[in-house]
Amino acid sequence: MEEQAKDPAQIEAENEELRKKLEEALIKTDTHLAGWQRAQADYANLKKETENRAKDLIEFANAAFMSEVLPVYSYFKMAMSHVPEEQRKLEWVVGISHIQRQFQDFLKKYKIEEIKTVGEKFDPNFHEAIVHEEKEGFAEDVIFEEVAPGYMVDDKVLMPAKVKVAK
Repeated sequence: MEEQAKDPAQIEAENEELRKKLEEALIKTDTHLAGWQRAQADYANLKKETENRAKDLIEFANAAFMSEVLPVYSYFKMAMSHVPEEQRKLEWVVGISHIQRQFQDFLKKYKIEEIKTVGEKFDPNFHEAIVHEEKEGFAEDVIFEEVAPGYMVDDKVLMPAKVKVAK
């Protein structure tokens, strides 16, 4: 069988129809690609947000736990400061000092730092003023005594330091 020669107008009409179909296919391809890219970006954002929420939850849980532990450490530290100098070499005092160092290492491991107090300028973001009074040798708004230590983790205050401030 012999193929009949097509009319140039018919060929042009078929070509035009094929161009339209190709153009529509390209438009659909671009639309689907854009949708896929948006879905990928949405997924990446969701994943990042979920990771951040999990991190925040862990930090919150750690902060809650530490806010329970830190007062115990503060009292322990205060008790150790009242041991008379002549008794510091006794075996039981040395043993308790080792416990205090272990406690300090524990706090360092979790990036918990004490807030600086005595000699520092009072900052309400880090300190809670218990008393404002005249104190010889200290400038105005300078802390002259720490009543209770304060603690920070990753530049966030867990517990403000309670202090006495010169006026």
